[in-house]
Amino acid sequence: MSVKLRGKGVIAGIAIAKAITLEQDLDKYINLYTPGNAEAEISKVKKAINEVADMLAENVKNLKSKGMAEQAGIMEAHRIMVQDPMLEDNAVGKAGELKSAPKAVLAASEESAAIFENMDDAYFRERAVDIRDVGKRVVRQILGLKGPDVGNEPVILCGHEIEPSVIANIPTEQIAGVLLGQGSTTCHAVIIAKARAIPTVVGLEVNLKDIKNGDRLIINGETGEVYVNPTDELIKSFNEHIKEQNRLKQHYAELTSLPAETTDGHKVMLVANISTHLDVEAAVTNFGAEGVGLFRSEFLFMGRSEAPDEETQFQAYKDAVEKCKGHLCVIRTMDIGGDKPLPYLNIPKEENPFLGWRALRICLARRDIFMPQVKAILRAGVYGKAAMMLPMVIRLSEVDKVKEIIKEAKGLLSQENKAYSDNVQLGIMVETPAAAVMTPIFAKHVDFFSIGTNDLIQYTLAVDRVNSNVSYLYDPFNPGVLALIKRTIDSANKNKIWAGMCGEMASDPYAAIILMAMGITELSMSAPSIPRVKELIRSVSIADAKKAMNKVMEMEHASDIKEYLHEKFGNISSKK
Repeated sequence: MSVKLRGKGVIAGIAIAKAITLEQDLDKYINLYTPGNAEAEISKVKKAINEVADMLAENVKNLKSKGMAEQAGIMEAHRIMVQDPMLEDNAVGKAGELKSAPKAVLAASEESAAIFENMDDAYFRERAVDIRDVGKRVVRQILGLKGPDVGNEPVILCGHEIEPSVIANIPTEQIAGVLLGQGSTTCHAVIIAKARAIPTVVGLEVNLKDIKNGDRLIINGETGEVYVNPTDELIKSFNEHIKEQNRLKQHYAELTSLPAETTDGHKVMLVANISTHLDVEAAVTNFGAEGVGLFRSEFLFMGRSEAPDEETQFQAYKDAVEKCKGHLCVIRTMDIGGDKPLPYLNIPKEENPFLGWRALRICLARRDIFMPQVKAILRAGVYGKAAMMLPMVIRLSEVDKVKEIIKEAKGLLSQENKAYSDNVQLGIMVETPAAAVMTPIFAKHVDFFSIGTNDLIQYTLAVDRVNSNVSYLYDPFNPGVLALIKRTIDSANKNKIWAGMCGEMASDPYAAIILMAMGITELSMSAPSIPRVKELIRSVSIADAKKAMNKVMEMEHASDIKEYLHEKFGNISSKK
């Protein structure tokens, strides 16, 4: 009998194949485990960590040899995680206390994961999954458990969590789809699946128990639909969808090398939001990103016992800048604190951390942490086009202080005989109502604006976007938000600097048309969103977009604006 389930589709595409469940009841094996004395258990922890690190290093080598740079980068990140001294020291300490190597590793990885899990930013929350993956891998090594055997035919991998290394090490032609109990677009298992365009559905935690090894499955990575043991008629219907899917994939591939240009020649830069320098290559090669509009440098600061030094940061920024191949790479300075506290920053507990000591406010107070980052970005600018973007700016004096630090950084680099660029642009994120209102002033002192809509909308509307009780009020098309965005773009154009957007609103094709008509220069988004936005931009004229923008700016309700845009431009998109 066919059963229909529903999760959240995170990688579009339809897959039809048999299920392989990857769940391993670690608790069962741990309960059967016979520990030795404390010394023996400590030795097992150290040995397993080293063995897993060696295996991951071998994985990295193999993936690189196959040209799978992004997957290799993720495996390298896991290798670094498993060799994190804090994790090992904690696990060794607990092995002495608990007298059980597997329990010690699980407890230590859980403590590290909990730090990340409590953060607001989805990307950083997903790092908790990676840490748990690494911990379980070490536990399996201690217990002598083997990895999954998927056979020789295409399968749909199913699991509460699936280790990125499992997906990375199975040939693409053998993975028809992925089903995860947990996960989101930013978990590494999903990122690897995305790099290989494998249809993926997440959020089936409760229903995974309804899926057994060998069950026939249909999964729809766009709608989140999952059919267990579907009828022949349903399979025939979805096979037709697969034919259409292949046609669309070919269409998007043809767009990769084309500009985001309207039918009457107006061009907009479509660039990528990235979280590590390892993300750049896939964004540029696979999705046609014309550079990086947001490099979240804070990832370099996470999972460490102390801040990364100048050289570590320089190597990461240099790599990203070089991979942009002559396009601009915008590096956001450390946006940490608030929801992303770090132990070495000693941030006291705050009643409202999102409005507290965070981002640039910390950087200006902690030059010992900020100066190495500024120097590293200036040095990376030698290898291409780099820009420095400041988060949470609300006063002009903050920009002035950063300029003083940049001047000091250049002096230090000269004394140290290190090459640096004098052409690194300096810009600010416009993510508070104050900054948006003050853009006519800021525009005279910086090289660019990047509108951070996630926070700008939240602060303008006084709506916590993750609070389900009020999230319905969080609306990018609220006329008040659109007025602030237009004011920002107008200020930039009037003062002959450029304006971009790096919030989620940039990836909405209908919003993109209005933003383009307002005169925005650049739209930065997750790389897979680029082809869809580009497709719609290439379908309209700037003249029509400006008419629509003028009409939208006269409307009083967000619902009317969205309805109008879908009616006017939805048919254009559906013709492709």
